[in-house]
Amino acid sequence: MAKYRKLGKTSDQRKALLRSQVTALLYNGRIITTEARAKEVKKIAESLITLGVKEKDNFETVTIEAKVPERDKDGKRVKEEKDGKKVTKYTTVSKEIKKDLPSRLHARHQMLKVLYPVKEVPANVVGKKLNNAGRKKNTKEADLCAKIFDEYGTKYANRNGGYTRIIKIGPRKGDGAMEVVLELV
Repeated sequence: MAKYRKLGKTSDQRKALLRSQVTALLYNGRIITTEARAKEVKKIAESLITLGVKEKDNFETVTIEAKVPERDKDGKRVKEEKDGKKVTKYTTVSKEIKKDLPSRLHARHQMLKVLYPVKEVPANVVGKKLNNAGRKKNTKEADLCAKIFDEYGTKYANRNGGYTRIIKIGPRKGDGAMEVVLELV
């Protein structure tokens, strides 16, 4: 008996497919896929959420001092003269950050092995201007690990597994494969 489904793909293709579908599920909350793929994605997603539930409160809050450059109304850095040179003007800001304890850091690294990085693009920017580096303006990297710890960890704290559900839609038109909706409960 096999431990996993091969899904008609080579191992590198299969791993990439499962990683992308797990990332999409945890970012969006639901995906539509075939039944066999959904069962494999479910295993991986449930283990990641379990990690998040176990380590949700395992951090300490630390206050740090950071130097931030001052900006004018156009968003450009404010310059001041020192010894005949123009130097950027900085202000010191205190900031509270969450510092992972070792077990939570290990859990975060386990999650990052599986999850792909996700870029968030604002709705009003889609299909519009690119900046000089070829990237869309105001895009930022979404922190899925933080979402798993903060959002899903607290949401599923009182639940012992069973974080996802599979709902059958029906056969796909082209090849007759059973399509399902895989969603977080």
